[in-house]
Amino acid sequence: MGKPVLGRIRNNMARGAVCLVLLTGAVTPAWADTLAEALEAAYMNSGLLEQNRATLRAADEDVAQALAELRPVLRWTGNVQRSYGRSGSFSSSAGRFVQGGSVTNDASINLIAEIVLYAGGRNKLALEATKEQVLATRADLVAIEQQVLLRAAAAFMNIRRYSETVGLRENNVRVIQQEVRAARDRFEVGEVTRTDVALAEARLAAARAALAAAQGDLLVAGEEYLAAVGKPPRNLINPRSLPKLPGSVADAKRQALRQHPDLTAQQHSVTAAELTILIAEGAKKPTVSLQGSYGVTEDFDDGDFSHGGSITLGASGPIYSGGALDSAVRKSVANRDAARGRLHVVLRQIEQNVGQAYANLRVSQANRTSFEEQVRAATVAFQGVREEAKLGARTTLDVLDAEQELLDARASLISAQVDEAIASYQVLSSLGLLTAEALHLNVPVFDPAAYYNMVKTAPRARSKQGAELDRVLKALGKE
Repeated sequence: MGKPVLGRIRNNMARGAVCLVLLTGAVTPAWADTLAEALEAAYMNSGLLEQNRATLRAADEDVAQALAELRPVLRWTGNVQRSYGRSGSFSSSAGRFVQGGSVTNDASINLIAEIVLYAGGRNKLALEATKEQVLATRADLVAIEQQVLLRAAAAFMNIRRYSETVGLRENNVRVIQQEVRAARDRFEVGEVTRTDVALAEARLAAARAALAAAQGDLLVAGEEYLAAVGKPPRNLINPRSLPKLPGSVADAKRQALRQHPDLTAQQHSVTAAELTILIAEGAKKPTVSLQGSYGVTEDFDDGDFSHGGSITLGASGPIYSGGALDSAVRKSVANRDAARGRLHVVLRQIEQNVGQAYANLRVSQANRTSFEEQVRAATVAFQGVREEAKLGARTTLDVLDAEQELLDARASLISAQVDEAIASYQVLSSLGLLTAEALHLNVPVFDPAAYYNMVKTAPRARSKQGAELDRVLKALGKE
């Protein structure tokens, strides 16, 4: 009976070695969707991008409204009036008190045109300030786009992390199941003790618990992927290469300071704040306006009518406002100073973010190299311990420990590879280059100036340009 049992032991260990090959090899299912496709889906499905595009359209409309302040305003007024009353007086000739009543019905209509000729430059400055805010909002939209794509890239890579970890854990469970069967067979022939069997069974229970935890992590990562990309994670293919990055941190910082959207947005905010000071100072200056009116009034009772018009050149200006105008100037100066301070903070943050992103990348690269070496060494160690166990020089616990070290090394290597990929895209984001245009994604190009060009002249709803604008708005509403 001993030889058949020993044969089963060897067969079980052989099956365990086959599982080990699966364990130490790359877990590569049949993939289909690439990282680029995931980023494209995230770009197309992002509600956050749509929200901020609408915010940009609202800023574009501020320009149209500021332009309207420079144009004449034409309005009409109309009214129908019924007047009635009674009057009385003492008549000396009649020697009595005489009373009488009157009722009149008339209607009038007037056309009024008015234009502000001079307002201390406030209206023109307000137009320029709103243009600066539009440019700042465009840069903010680019920053939001980077956030969306970075989240999608991290979600994609974490699916890889946890799916491959689940594969490792599943293989680990199968291997330990073989080890448990082998330990039981060896126990039957007296080669090992009951303690060895219990150790193998305990390790199997721990492996199953680790597999359940890995499966839970994969489910959580799948929900994050769905939220970030807009569709469930299916058939993902790992990227073959990482994005190209500047060779040195110094070069990267200089590049970031030239093009990062956060810096661009804050620069335009500073300019807008400086214009606000001039607007506040202009409020102290007089306002000159020209008004023309023409109207017709008709009496319904006797058919009398009158018509006529007037032209008025008026001027007004503040004398005393309780200190409100001076306070407004001081507030504008304070806001300008705050915007400048924020610009300085953004500069430092950009440089810091670039430095930290590169540091994280270097660490993840070093970890990957170390874990590759650890996997190589752990593989050799496990194979040696397994062979020694066949000869009785090693215990079941030694085999299980060596196997666990190999599993941990493989899991750490996967995490290091994923961390390196995520860190690469974090570097791109810190440079301001994690955009659909810079990544050459196959998505419709969003033109931030398209809507602005349609509304910057403040078109009327009944104009040709207004009709075109209505079609655009209807198309946006159907998306």
